[in-house]
Amino acid sequence: MRLSVIGCGYLGAVHAAAMASIGHEVIGIDVDERKIATLSRGEAPFFEPGLQEILTDGIASGHLRFTTDMAEASGAEVHFVGVGTPQQKDGYAADLSYVNAAIDGLLPFLSPGDIVAGKSTVPVGTAADLTPRVEATGATLVWNPEFLREGWAVQDTIDPDRLVVGVPAGEPGVTAAGVLREVYHPAVAKNTPFIVTDLATAELVKVAANAFLATKISFINAMAEIAEVTGADVTQLADAIGHDSRIGRRFLGAGIGFGGGCLPKDIRAFSARAEELGRGESVAFLREVDAINLRRRDRAVDLVVDAFGGSVFKKNVTVLGAAFKPHSDDIRDSPALDVAVRLHGLGAWVTITDPAALENAERMHPQLNYVADRDEALRGADAVIIVTEWDEYRRQLSPQHAGELVTGKVIVDGRNCLDASAWRAAGWEYYGMGRP
Repeated sequence: MRLSVIGCGYLGAVHAAAMASIGHEVIGIDVDERKIATLSRGEAPFFEPGLQEILTDGIASGHLRFTTDMAEASGAEVHFVGVGTPQQKDGYAADLSYVNAAIDGLLPFLSPGDIVAGKSTVPVGTAADLTPRVEATGATLVWNPEFLREGWAVQDTIDPDRLVVGVPAGEPGVTAAGVLREVYHPAVAKNTPFIVTDLATAELVKVAANAFLATKISFINAMAEIAEVTGADVTQLADAIGHDSRIGRRFLGAGIGFGGGCLPKDIRAFSARAEELGRGESVAFLREVDAINLRRRDRAVDLVVDAFGGSVFKKNVTVLGAAFKPHSDDIRDSPALDVAVRLHGLGAWVTITDPAALENAERMHPQLNYVADRDEALRGADAVIIVTEWDEYRRQLSPQHAGELVTGKVIVDGRNCLDASAWRAAGWEYYGMGRP
């Protein structure tokens, strides 16, 4: 099938390349000339495992092209809209200006029978507002939310754990659902759950999923706060309750909390939309979920400061990690950078290392010191804090080796990903999050 993908940021670039990899003819469209030039050369504009390979293959095969010309969307059967919906600068609500601009730009090139498939994460009710504009062209608007995990986005697009398509009532919706089944034919052939809903439900699926995951993370971090004043061990607590099949162990990792371009802004936008609908009390707990998450960053800074008796002034602190999570170079709302900047503000000499995100981090916070080599970053440190759980830090760094490089054996484990007993046995002062 011939597809267009409007918006070639993280979501759109991955979706375009993945759709080409399963045999579709794909045109990716974006207003950013530099981004389009980079993608057209077959270069991934951000770090995402597996993306470079399918991007190169797609362009070489002729199945994948990129352009800034919206007119080239003409003739595509399905148009995916995957532009950003960032948090508004003056509030919690989502900024829909990019979605509206993408739809308005696409309208002149739609034909009767075309399908416009929204993939952006939007407030519930957005599709209903957009529908009249799209239907006036004879096209049908559906909503097909994404459930990508950064670091696994290529796999999640090609082999998702479920597909959700929100469609309008009647024959147009039935037809559109059938076309989307064809688009995702490899996944459908594997009996991947294909869930057809109304438009509002499809919009809610994504924000509800993110709200639940954020709540689960903040719940275990709230337990960490209790553990810290009682001497309990939150990691053992998580293991114990995680054996309950109704709860499960995933996303019960206490630590410095979540960040990135999805969970924080999505739960805030959900809260704002609920207020607009007159149901703010229904998701009022999300405000506390957000507050707990931000408090864990405070706690990580406090642990470093307390380790030095109350002041980090002129202390050398090495921060392991800059990206908000491993296997990504995404620094949006990164807890790692937040902690690093706060320590710098308290007078510490902060050195950051990360396998993928240093260029992005230095562009945003040039006042910090950046060292690509892990061991060089550790050399001479008075304290170390691990904030992004890359394998280079949690599995491939031994306490003995690290001890030979640093000046002071103080380590703060912001992700509770290290073997506390092993580090203490090697002579380190080990501080965890919610661990005695």
